[in-house]
Amino acid sequence: MELRHLRYFVALAEQLSFTHAADKVHVTQSTLSHQIKQLEDELGCRLFDRIGKRVLMTEAGEAFLERVNNALREVDEGVWTVRKTSEELSGQLRIGATHTFNVRIIPKCIAMFIERHPSVSVTALEMSGDAIAKGLLAGELDIGVTYKPQNTASLRFEALYNEEMVLAVGRHHAFAKRRFVRMVELHRQKLVLLPATFATRTLLDECFRMANVEPVVVAEMNAIAPMVELVSMADIAAIVSEHAIRHENVHVIPLESPTPVRTPGLLWRSDTPRSAAARHIAAIIRTVADEANPRKAPRAQRKPSSLG
Repeated sequence: MELRHLRYFVALAEQLSFTHAADKVHVTQSTLSHQIKQLEDELGCRLFDRIGKRVLMTEAGEAFLERVNNALREVDEGVWTVRKTSEELSGQLRIGATHTFNVRIIPKCIAMFIERHPSVSVTALEMSGDAIAKGLLAGELDIGVTYKPQNTASLRFEALYNEEMVLAVGRHHAFAKRRFVRMVELHRQKLVLLPATFATRTLLDECFRMANVEPVVVAEMNAIAPMVELVSMADIAAIVSEHAIRHENVHVIPLESPTPVRTPGLLWRSDTPRSAAARHIAAIIRTVADEANPRKAPRAQRKPSSLG
């Protein structure tokens, strides 16, 4: 099966006429008919029914058409991207990133990007996962770097790696010298957490339920930096990304039974072409994330998949 077979198939599916389809792909009618027959023989089923001068798609043809359209769209985008690679990029690149990425990964990625593409104006905003999803859908962002948000119709998520969450406590907290803490030990412990609107909070609440734990949530904050600062000042704990802590007065302790794990990644709109600048920054982010995180996501997870 070759690419031309698929293009001929799509043309005939759109025109439902060998004459018109042959004109569209600039071949003779006999050539088109022969190529379609080759494709059907290879697939082992009929894609079209010929009833007199009428051409109708079979059920198998209808099912095949959707997959072929997706495949050709990816091929065409890839060709376009390769051709653009040799050209100097310009215009604007708008990135939305959650706190952990904005601190650890995004500055390095932007530095590498602007060195290669100085004519592109880059805007990077620190946002929640849900806000990034909304910004992408509204056309206000080109790419998101976040954890998989909820309610992501028309978006595509590409996992980068797996990330454990840890317990953060001050130097004088009862858990400060522990090698690890079991989730059940957080029962009635004072915590500061993200608000319930965050997907991460939903994950943690599920872990609490699994361990039959009811912590005392004394405060909710919508940003990690003030949560960590609060932990350094008070006898309370927080549960944050293993990469989020940069405070000399805060200790980090692994959590077990269960260990909360998040999968961060790239977030795109699935129904619009990606700009060359967005594709270039995505390639840089993948490389930097791979170097910075030994716990890579499973191969099946790392493949972009439609959400909805």
